Amino acid sequence: MARRGENIYRRKDGRWEGRYKFGYSKDGRAKYRSVYGHTYAEVKQKLMQSKVKPVSSYNTCRLTVKELSEEWLSAVRLWVKPSTFANYQMKIEKHILPEFGGLRYDLLTVQRVNSFIQNKLDSGLSAKYVSDIIIVFKTMAKYVSKVRSLRNILADVTLPKAEKKETILLTRTQQAQLVRYLRDNLNSTALCVLLSLYTGLRVGEICGLMWGDVDFQKSCITVRRTIQRIHTGSGTAVVSDTPKSLKSRRCIPVPASILKILRMFRSSENYYILSGGEKATEPRTLQRRFRSLLKKAGLPSVKYHSLRHAFATNCLQAGFDVKTLSEILGHASVETTLNRYVHTSMDRMRACMTLLESAVSKVFQPSDMWSVSNSKAPVLSQSLRR
Repeated sequence: MARRGENIYRRKDGRWEGRYKFGYSKDGRAKYRSVYGHTYAEVKQKLMQSKVKPVSSYNTCRLTVKELSEEWLSAVRLWVKPSTFANYQMKIEKHILPEFGGLRYDLLTVQRVNSFIQNKLDSGLSAKYVSDIIIVFKTMAKYVSKVRSLRNILADVTLPKAEKKETILLTRTQQAQLVRYLRDNLNSTALCVLLSLYTGLRVGEICGLMWGDVDFQKSCITVRRTIQRIHTGSGTAVVSDTPKSLKSRRCIPVPASILKILRMFRSSENYYILSGGEKATEPRTLQRRFRSLLKKAGLPSVKYHSLRHAFATNCLQAGFDVKTLSEILGHASVETTLNRYVHTSMDRMRACMTLLESAVSKVFQPSDMWSVSNSKAPVLSQSLRR
């Protein structure tokens, strides 16, 4: 059995085997060798001797991290969306270059990157955000490894562990209260909040929705664009972009009650539904309006994205199959739907346990399950023993 924290195993032939890293392949992947012995202690000693030997490396690189990041950004710009590129560029310029920009790439070490990670965490950044920064750095290092045949220095860097935070949702009662308030105070913002709650559209997709995207004959909405605020060289800008992925470009059936409200507000095909004009409203404006709306409705503050979570949870509780729900949400896989957007309430768990109790009681009647002996100990009945 392998010892915890050590790459030492007992083989089927009775010998012990230990593996250690001795270098890297051209694509930056670690390469390993093995040592063998008749005892665990013998293999451990051989491993200690092997680990003190210098690890083979690639040719030196006199280019700095800054120079290689500029090369990578120029290349990656050709195959990613503008919003994705802007995100890469921002993280490189704001976080990576101030720390590593002037450093020669081949002098970069795992220890220094780990120290950088710890400093970012200590400064108050979340583990999730720091992981996003390091993922960008790792992507750049992988490109450098392939294109320039340099060792992928960041291959051995471990991402900080981020705790998954449970999304706070409005209860079913609170959702009903929200719907009543929206129907009593109808305007373009209320309409879009209803659309998010009943179709699961993302905030950027709602902001990018135009009247031409609504098919009143087929009772459906086609998602064609998303509105985002992205970082530019001189600041930020609001842009209209294609949806998040190919799966995000989808057609969603609209409930009859929501379609009726859409008809009340129907306007020119070239107008955005939320703004009521040819210029789109940016997501953070809608998010700010949503917070204000919740306050006026006497409801607790939740994130706008929680409407999408609520939609997914409501659909599953209503009997939707996961595949259909995944396509409505625009997910690439059903795993994303189940892992991120399904929330179970205590009421739902109680209802499920009641269903279980009902199902079991039809198979096992209490009078048939147990018979009591003279010792008053429960004994399985004759029918169950058979």
